[in-house]
Amino acid sequence: MEYKIVEDVGDLITCYVCKNLDLGYNWLGYHLTYGMMIDGKLVGALIFHDIRPGREVWWTIYTDNKRWCNRRMLRFMFGVAFKALKCHRISVSIDARNSRSLKLVEKLGFKQEGVLRAQRDDGGDSIVWGMLKTECKWL
Repeated sequence: MEYKIVEDVGDLITCYVCKNLDLGYNWLGYHLTYGMMIDGKLVGALIFHDIRPGREVWWTIYTDNKRWCNRRMLRFMFGVAFKALKCHRISVSIDARNSRSLKLVEKLGFKQEGVLRAQRDDGGDSIVWGMLKTECKWL
C-alpha cells in the first residue's frame, strides 16, 4: 500500500473538503491544505485555516476512510501547526453529534473547551476542542 501526503495546489483538495462537508468557500481566508492519498486515491484532507503564526491555527478535516490517520500523518499534522507555523495552540470545532470525530480528538489529546449552542446551520451544537503545544505527544 502506497501512502502519500500531498500539498494542495490550486485549491482542488480544499474544494473536495468543502464540497463533502457541505460548506461554502467564503469562510476561508489564507489557508494551507494537505491531502492524504492511499494507492493514488484521495481519502482525506486537512485544512489549516484562521492561521495566526506564532499563536493559533484551526483545523478542518474530512475523510471517508478511517485508514487516513496513521502515526506519520499525525506527526506531519502537528509538526506543521507547532513547528512550521510556530503556533501555541490548535483549535477544532466538531458537530456534537459526530461521535467518531469527538472520540478521535479526545484520543489525540485535545481538551474540550466549550459548546456553541445551535451554532450549526441545522441548529445543532458544535463542541470546541483545543490543544496546546505543551500538551502534544505527537511531535
